[in-house]
Amino acid sequence: MSKVFRPWDVDEVWLFPASVQDFVPGGHIAHLIRDTVREGLDLRAILSQYDEERGYPPYHPGMMTALLLYAYSQGIYSSRRIDRACHERVDFMAVTGLSYPDFRTISEFRKRHLKALSGLFVQVLGLCRRAGLVKLGHVALDGTKLKANASKHKAMSYGRMAGAEEKLAAEVAGWLQKATTEDAAEDRRHGGDRRGDELPDWVADKERRLAKIREAKAALEAEAQAGAGDPGEGADRAAPAKRGGKRPPPRGVPEAKAQRNFTDPESRIMKTKDGFIQGYNAQAAVDAERQIIVSCDLTNHGADCPQLLPLVDQIKTNLDGLPKQLSADAGYASDDNLKGLEEREIDGFVAAGRQKHGTAAPAAGKAKQGSRLAAMAQKLAGQGYDSPYRLRKQTVEPVFGQIKQARGFRQFLLRGLDKVKHEWVLVCTAHNLLKLAAFG
Repeated sequence: MSKVFRPWDVDEVWLFPASVQDFVPGGHIAHLIRDTVREGLDLRAILSQYDEERGYPPYHPGMMTALLLYAYSQGIYSSRRIDRACHERVDFMAVTGLSYPDFRTISEFRKRHLKALSGLFVQVLGLCRRAGLVKLGHVALDGTKLKANASKHKAMSYGRMAGAEEKLAAEVAGWLQKATTEDAAEDRRHGGDRRGDELPDWVADKERRLAKIREAKAALEAEAQAGAGDPGEGADRAAPAKRGGKRPPPRGVPEAKAQRNFTDPESRIMKTKDGFIQGYNAQAAVDAERQIIVSCDLTNHGADCPQLLPLVDQIKTNLDGLPKQLSADAGYASDDNLKGLEEREIDGFVAAGRQKHGTAAPAAGKAKQGSRLAAMAQKLAGQGYDSPYRLRKQTVEPVFGQIKQARGFRQFLLRGLDKVKHEWVLVCTAHNLLKLAAFG
């Protein structure tokens, strides 16, 4: 007797149209994100931009919002990959209701409504709090470096710009002079429909590069002038040279090592444990209850220290409350930060130095005797393994691991500090939606 198998008829025609509710199981996150956008979020900031009745009807902004949030939650960020998923994946079809926006539509929607989309972070955070996922008992801060949409090899230092500008300017001037002297010969060679002094494409490329170098050089000089301030009458234009070092440049003049990237001028060279990248410094404050991001920001400065108090104040703005405890690593250690936590009545646990593997508490670092940092180092050392500082690693660092490793977000798609900042908020919003689906 032959074995009986279940039927497999790929040519069978459905008698009734399929429902998108049946594409994926009832508890699937695709349903949660779609229904959260439809029923739980205020989209007036996006909908208000569609006030013209003429033209072909666009895709529903709510559907496009749900599509972007779901794609980010699944680690799909490219508009072309989102476009392909709408045609190939039933979970995406369950979100779009069998709509198929192309990649240009997806990309333009994201660019047009980027600020409004990042504004949904606070609304999703509010849903997480109502679901009991945010307690503000202990919050941990940290930063992570993410690559910009630019290569570090497309950056040039101010010192190199000066030499390259002079060299390129001389080359371009030589070509223009040569073209002028050969006008008559070129006219005979090419006929009357061309002037005869047209430069080849590679010459135009050199001219464009020269213009970019001059633009970047001027921007660095403007930044140096803005940071110079008013030195006051009688002040020396140049500070004394450090012992064994070179004399720094005059006030208002960029350092020779100051760099600017031609692809994304607002990104910066940043140091990571794996080397140097062209990127940004992404910041997040995470609640210890369920790893919900309660505030986030992004900067193009490599130092974490100036970001602590702004992140804490953003928690107050987002949730109308402050955490009871806050932990952060040595990158945020300063007397001013500890004073700010005291003024906000937050019990701080900020490492004054690096913590060696296997030790109970971070080292005192370079904390001066009698300073707030020295008192903090003593506080952490006295509590040992029972200190709430231990919550830091298990609270904020896994969140960056989930974003960068599990969902593969290691490089921004957009360029420019403002756009990249909104893109980071969108990534954090998708993270909170995943936590809401898992625990809410």
